[in-house]
Amino acid sequence: MTASPAQCAHLKAAREHTANTPAGCEECLASGEAWVHLRLCLTCGHVGCCDQSKNRHATKHFRATTHPVIRSFEKGEHWRYCYPDDLFLETA
Repeated sequence: MTASPAQCAHLKAAREHTANTPAGCEECLASGEAWVHLRLCLTCGHVGCCDQSKNRHATKHFRATTHPVIRSFEKGEHWRYCYPDDLFLETA
């Protein structure tokens, strides 16, 4: 049986985090690359680009660190995503 977002321990434990690079994706800023959308790691504050971006730094960050939950770092978007459980949660 698959867990619901309300049952996901990772989503329950995730807390807001200050962005390390509020200006954009850490790796893209360093390399001069562009991104489509930004994601914030709720474990360490890493800002990475989404999977629609060329470099997919948010997912690469998860694979390197196993930090489980990200949220949108876009104005007007209010959601979280748990990588290990593949769960999406709309937030207020």
